Amino acid sequence: MSERTALVVGGGIGGLTAALCCAQQGMSASVFEQAPEFGEVGAGIQLSPNCTRVLHDLGLESELKAVGFLPQGVEMRDWKRGRVLSFNPLGDAALEQYGFPYYHVHRADLLRVLVKAVQANPRITLHTDARVDGIDRNPDGAAVEIGGVTHEGHLLVGADGIHSVVRRLLFGAEAPTFTGNVAWRGLVPADRLTAGLVRPMATAWWGPNKHFVHYYVRRGELVNCVCVVEKQGWEVESWTERGDQAELKADFAGWHETVQQLIDNLDPDACYKWALFDRPPMARWSDGCVTLLGDACHPTLPFMAQGAAMAIEDGAVLARCVAGAGDIRQGLARYESLRRVRTARVQVGSRRNAKVFHLAGPSAWLRNRVVGRASGSAMRALYEYDALKAAEV
Repeated sequence: MSERTALVVGGGIGGLTAALCCAQQGMSASVFEQAPEFGEVGAGIQLSPNCTRVLHDLGLESELKAVGFLPQGVEMRDWKRGRVLSFNPLGDAALEQYGFPYYHVHRADLLRVLVKAVQANPRITLHTDARVDGIDRNPDGAAVEIGGVTHEGHLLVGADGIHSVVRRLLFGAEAPTFTGNVAWRGLVPADRLTAGLVRPMATAWWGPNKHFVHYYVRRGELVNCVCVVEKQGWEVESWTERGDQAELKADFAGWHETVQQLIDNLDPDACYKWALFDRPPMARWSDGCVTLLGDACHPTLPFMAQGAAMAIEDGAVLARCVAGAGDIRQGLARYESLRRVRTARVQVGSRRNAKVFHLAGPSAWLRNRVVGRASGSAMRALYEYDALKAAEV
């Protein structure tokens, strides 16, 4: 194995990006995805400038523009009357300030873009229907066992999501904490809605003990909805669990007419429900030549729209740290040290936002008076980060 080889477990956004970044840095990569094929999974996803910087650097700008939607801003609104509580511009303003755009995309569209790039890259081999049976660490690298076959490499990256097998094999099983929040997600065909009902931006409606987010995806053909409610008695942590549209309607009874129209027009075959669990930042991600990436090591609640962005940043920093290190272990240690603080801040910030979004009474009134200034500074801190330069000595 003269050329460095990365074994990447998980063919999601983080794993595919990591493989592309490794190949860009002169390594070969093998990606192992447990699903037999890449299907129409998930719903919308927000790609902020801190991660589109990485995706554009990988040569994916034209593909993202072809499938995405460019929002003009992000706004917070009152749950009942619809009053705008804060507004931050995106669109041309984001491009001018950060150098890279902000996209809204369907998760399946983004995966197709990444899979196509991986399949076209001669340095990367993509394996589907590849479930991990075990991993091994040795003085010269790492190995993964798939269906009785052992694949060897210089490093192994666990990018296999919130229920990571690699993390469990490295550090044991964990017991996450239910947050008391249940999230709904769904898609609305835009042509079902009253013209002008949904503005060309990300909109979050804040109310007592719940909130509702919507934005366009797939070039504006669909509206993605994410709705979070504080409730007990249902604790299934799965992106693919079907939800009852009538229950969602009842959860948001009395909310603004825009919210009602969106719920009424949800595609009934694309209405899902999942319980939100919290996991504290991990003390360490790596053992020998094996490390973790994305939700496998820093799963993030969806209250800052940064889960995918953090995984994409991880891939860029990881590849550069390993490529620039004489010893793989030193490179992984540097990657971990560069990423742990930033991702932990996003985890903690997302947890804090879960409370801020759902305030009621005098606390909500005080929040509404300061939210504009606070959200603007928080966005700058997130979006100015440059993963391409983070690993420079």
